[in-house]
Formats: sequence, structure tokens, C-alpha cells
Amino acid sequence: MLKVGCCGFAVARERYYKNFEVLEIQKTFYQFPRLETVIKWREEAPKGFEFTLKAPQLITHLPSSPTYRKLGYSIPDKQKPYYGFFKPTDMVFEAWNKTQKIAQLLEAKIVIFQMPPSFQPTLENKRNMKKFFKKIKRHGLRLVWEPRGEWDKKEIRNLCSQLGLVHCVDPFKTEALAGEFVYFRLHGVRGYKYRYTDRDLRKLKVKCKEKKEIYCMFNNVYMFEDASRFKKMVWK
Repeated sequence: MLKVGCCGFAVARERYYKNFEVLEIQKTFYQFPRLETVIKWREEAPKGFEFTLKAPQLITHLPSSPTYRKLGYSIPDKQKPYYGFFKPTDMVFEAWNKTQKIAQLLEAKIVIFQMPPSFQPTLENKRNMKKFFKKIKRHGLRLVWEPRGEWDKKEIRNLCSQLGLVHCVDPFKTEALAGEFVYFRLHGVRGYKYRYTDRDLRKLKVKCKEKKEIYCMFNNVYMFEDASRFKKMVWK
């Protein structure tokens, strides 16, 4: 089973729904959308359309990250040490509970935790990560982890195995090491402004043939065009 889509609405929602069967919600990373908005997304999407969603930066990123500019409100200085990097705090668990509620309304089954490169394999980070994932209630959600720091392959495999996580990668940069399915996030071979060539997409097609269940989610400037071209190439 291969599903192709984009990380975020790259075009008007109605046009997107006509072209794809899956979408990764990005807004949840920056700030929580109103529940009325989430319900509207679900109701206007075609039957069988699948949403996945990106976990909030409140869970994955420290408040020093420039992405917090889009949070919509300021975190008091005395509270900043309690956010990000899977810290097992009330604030982080509250963010997870809100994420879970949104997933439920969207009928989403997958949540992606994309980490910043600064999230390194320190003892503290690994300890907090284990505490977080062992404590949260999943209610059937499949959790995907995208580490981007200098992580050892064996360490990634062990953590994913212990915590029931799927290892997410950009297939043009590294290989997926663990998980019951594959979740690719394509960030552009040479960065966000990269346009995938036909040769690139043929290579991706070969990689996808090696997997049983796979999501190919494009996350570059030309994501809609590139994902559309890849979809046509796959089902030619």
C-alpha cells in the first residue's frame, strides 16, 4: 500500500482533496487550530480521506526555537524550561492531550514527532523521551519519530523497539531503520526550494517497491507538483 501526499495544504483544500488521499497537517506544530476548524476539515474532506498530523513544537522543540514566533502567544520566562524535548512535564503532557483530541476529531491514526537537529542523543534527552512515550495514552495512534541529530543507527532501532515508534526519514538522505510501516518525509534533495527531477522520482519509486506499507509525504516548495508527478509515475 502506497500513499502519496503533501505536508500541508499546498493549494486550495478542494483542489487538494481531488488530487490526493492523504495530507499531513502542519498547523498543529505551530499552534493548535480551533476545534471548529478541525471538524470543518474532516467534514469537507471526501470519505476515506486520511489525515496525519505533526506533533506540536511544545512537545518537540525548546522555546528558543524561532518556530515559536508562530505560536500565537508568549510563554512566560519562568515556564520556558518546561517545554520541548519530550520533557515529562504537565505542560508537555497537556500539549499531547490536545493533540490527541485533534487526532480523534480528524479520525487520524498517525502523529509525527519531527525533532530539531539540536535534539542530540544525550542521556537526559533519551531519559525524557522514554518517560514521555511510556506515560502517554495512545488510543490506537501510530507514532512516528523523525530524529535529525547525530543519532547512532543501533540507538534509533533500540528506542523505536522499546517505545513502539516508527522511524521517519527523508529517503534521499538515509534509510528507515524501524517500524511496522514506512513514513517518508521528502524535504528536497538540496533543501526546501528543490524541485524533484524525473530521475529522482524514479529512484523514489524503486525505494517504495521495497516496502509493504508506505507514506510518501512531500515537504518542499514544489510539493504539490512533485507529489502529483510522482503519483502519476507510480500508477502509470
